Amino acid sequence: MLQSTNDPVEPTLSAGRISKSTPEQAEFVVIANRLPVQHSMSQGNEEWRPSPGGLVSALTAVLQNQNGLWIGWLGVSEHGEPPLTYEGIRLKSVAISPEEYADFYLGFSNATLWPLYHDAIRAPTFHRHWWHTYQDINMRYAAAAAESVAPGGTVWIHDYQLQLVPNMLRLLRPDVRIGFFLHIPFPPSELFMQLPWRKEILTGLLGADLIGFQVPHMASNFSRIARRLLGATGTDSTLVFEGRTIRVGAFPISVDTAQITRLAADPKIRERAREIRRDLGNPEIVLLGVDRLDYTKGIEQRIRAITELYADGTLNGEKHVMVQVAVPSRESDAHYDLERRNLEQVVSEMNGDHGLVGRPIIHYLHQNLPFEELLALYLAADIMLVTPFRDGMNLVAKEYVTSRTDLTGRLVLSEFAGAAAELRGAFMVNPHDLDGIKEAVTLALKAGPKEAKARMRRMRRKTMRRDVFDWAQSFLAALQQGTPAQPAGGDEGSGPPL
Repeated sequence: MLQSTNDPVEPTLSAGRISKSTPEQAEFVVIANRLPVQHSMSQGNEEWRPSPGGLVSALTAVLQNQNGLWIGWLGVSEHGEPPLTYEGIRLKSVAISPEEYADFYLGFSNATLWPLYHDAIRAPTFHRHWWHTYQDINMRYAAAAAESVAPGGTVWIHDYQLQLVPNMLRLLRPDVRIGFFLHIPFPPSELFMQLPWRKEILTGLLGADLIGFQVPHMASNFSRIARRLLGATGTDSTLVFEGRTIRVGAFPISVDTAQITRLAADPKIRERAREIRRDLGNPEIVLLGVDRLDYTKGIEQRIRAITELYADGTLNGEKHVMVQVAVPSRESDAHYDLERRNLEQVVSEMNGDHGLVGRPIIHYLHQNLPFEELLALYLAADIMLVTPFRDGMNLVAKEYVTSRTDLTGRLVLSEFAGAAAELRGAFMVNPHDLDGIKEAVTLALKAGPKEAKARMRRMRRKTMRRDVFDWAQSFLAALQQGTPAQPAGGDEGSGPPL
């Protein structure tokens, strides 16, 4: 018999037994699957560095201001325990064994939930033992938070790996304020209803006081399903369930605009961008794709479309070149290894058919790059291709737009990325449509300087209006002060007021 998240639990703490805070407890706690630090070697010395990404930067700033605590998993590592504090914030590690990692992370999180939430591009797999481990690990995170948060404190839980934690924590610590933010898409009912544990997931999320999504229609998907399956009442933005009021809204995440604009003006990075173009043979046009290696990103489809543009003469090997960065992802998963092999075969065929001696038409990198190198690539690229089949937001698109301070550059963007709701100046594509991708790239190639600048100016107005720090502050303001969440039908480019 499957355990429900509503079943009695026996964690290390019981509800209602916290009265006074202790020095070890924090007023503000962030819970994410991973800790914000990673182990690295520098000149032969071991050290801990912050994990890359704007989310870590934004939440670190909030935690520093509030003497907060970050709870997460260190990752598959032989380097032991992370530091207890890092850059002014406290860290608390949750232990996950290799066997649990296989069932919780590779299994239920990334072979069940990930494909289901991304339009079932790949069929999700449902295994009960994965589900049981998912429950166990979520309870481990909830218990760690219950021990660590001060009376009346605030806990902000992140992403699809931890969807049961809000209600588990609510049962343990009804005194705390709980927020949850889903960084990936939330699916429509036709897909979500396939999940055998759909009610348990919904109940888990409804333990929060505020549930945030990237765009309004995802928030609406959730609210409609909660009313249908659990008998919750209310509207898309305010639900009542088991005597509690839960607010639901859209909080589109953004990037660290100040950091990106500062780096984009750095003479060293600008010179590196010029060097990249020289290394590519000084082509007239550089096309760029930067994606995590994942079947949801549409990389292979994109490259097939570009190949056809070379075949029909729209692109010319002497004038046009493409760079594709595929950041390694879940390398211990055999499916992702197959994804890499398939992609590399397509790249090889493309260069074999259309490349020149000493001048491949596509330069493929399967590696992690420093952010400064990514910025140099953004500055070197005339056309950025972001064509996922489905994405909660896609910050690469926003990073590229933010970096183009001179209003040059053109963005080809999937209409199924959350960023499409804000970056209306992009050349929009249906990523499933090869001819549509080809047409958008052709239009981007033909766009004159005046049109390109007008499009980029329109997009930069959006990215510069609210950065990742505004995103974090707007969510926490809504959580702390009871600010109404953005209605599902509102402006997709802005969150609730501060």
